[in-house]
Amino acid sequence: MCNRRNEISMCNEPEHSPARLHAPWRMEYISLADSARDGCIFCTKPVQEKDLENGILYRGERAYIILNAFPYNSGHLMIIPYLHTADFAELDAATLQEMMTLAQLALAALNRVMHPQGFNMGMNLGQSAGAGIAAHLHLHVVPRWTGDTNFMPVLGNTRVLPESLESTWERVKSALDEILAETT
Repeated sequence: MCNRRNEISMCNEPEHSPARLHAPWRMEYISLADSARDGCIFCTKPVQEKDLENGILYRGERAYIILNAFPYNSGHLMIIPYLHTADFAELDAATLQEMMTLAQLALAALNRVMHPQGFNMGMNLGQSAGAGIAAHLHLHVVPRWTGDTNFMPVLGNTRVLPESLESTWERVKSALDEILAETT
């Protein structure tokens, strides 16, 4: 019987059933669809004054940088406009410019503290394109390392992250603050 809590466990029961990987903490991510009825998290988080708790690293005039709560890799950030829209064409030039400036800032901070060998950057526009929150567009910035993809995502649909979100937030936030101090 597979009944362990708060840890990953592989279960093979009965003999001809597929293996099951239990990761009960993932229910929070799955439940996001239900919480969307209570308002857009990309709109509600920035109005709260809980930056560490919400993962907000930097607030610009038109967009902000946030740590992805369900990252593909350690250091997975998102650049999110304050304007609630799913339509890329609705973003004005000033918002687009600030989003790209914040992407550069995010890359610089991640390079400083994590030394990735590359990055994936992009947007999933629409649910069919893979957007987890399709109603509010956002730009993903994902640091990558040679060999960072292993068997866990393929076989277990699970990612292994070597550091807590809080530790990542503290390190990236410190780097952002240092970079901004150097440029003023």
